[in-house]
Amino acid sequence: MLSIRTSSKHRGKCTPNALPCRINHNGRAEVSKRYWTPTKRNDGKTVSYFRGRQLHGRTVKIPPQYKGVVLSTTEMPQAAQVLSGSHSYTSDSQEEGEAEAETEGLMEELADFDEFVIWGHVALPDETTDPYLRAIEEYTAFAEAVHTVEVKVEKK
Repeated sequence: MLSIRTSSKHRGKCTPNALPCRINHNGRAEVSKRYWTPTKRNDGKTVSYFRGRQLHGRTVKIPPQYKGVVLSTTEMPQAAQVLSGSHSYTSDSQEEGEAEAETEGLMEELADFDEFVIWGHVALPDETTDPYLRAIEEYTAFAEAVHTVEVKVEKK
């Protein structure tokens, strides 16, 4: 299981952009001029250009019961905490008194967001063809199904 903590480098709110391309670079680009300038047109559509290609953006709002975060992996393991009470999950060896301190992965929250933009070539991305839109829709539907408790009231 992974743990998440707020980084000392937390940048506050952001709007992530999912571009329909692969960039084989990970890190800062030392440029004198910013080339990424999405604009909202009079018809309400968001358009930008990347390497001479026109892209159309679709803004996706995160549902209010969820929180979007930008995470970074760390090399620091975190000792597992033993849960108590009815939420205790222990292995057979731990039940026999051989409790060991497991290590968990630790991720840092660099920023958070309420919306993100998915970009497509020539046209707006839609749920039937875009894997990001489809994944968000499927994840939220699955999470709702898992965490929703139905209460049946019988009338006499």
